Amino acid sequence: MVKTHVVVPFYLQKGFMELIILNDGMYSLVSITKEMIKGIELLGETDCFDLCDILRLHLTTYYDYPINAHVMKDGTGDLFGCICSN
Repeated sequence: MVKTHVVVPFYLQKGFMELIILNDGMYSLVSITKEMIKGIELLGETDCFDLCDILRLHLTTYYDYPINAHVMKDGTGDLFGCICSN
């Protein structure tokens, strides 16, 4: 039997990054998943804040005045930002 070691990318490690989502007046933290980053290819070093910007572009649509919000494409709410941990 051959043992293989699976390396989990830093941005998918449990608790590394969570999205701050506002939905119906309630803020919630949503951990990023493989499905959220499907189709994203990171070609170089990326820190948490760069990854947050990439996810914002990938997961949201920006609505200008009078809404002025990054609305999640899946309808789960408005993206306010990310929380990154070590």
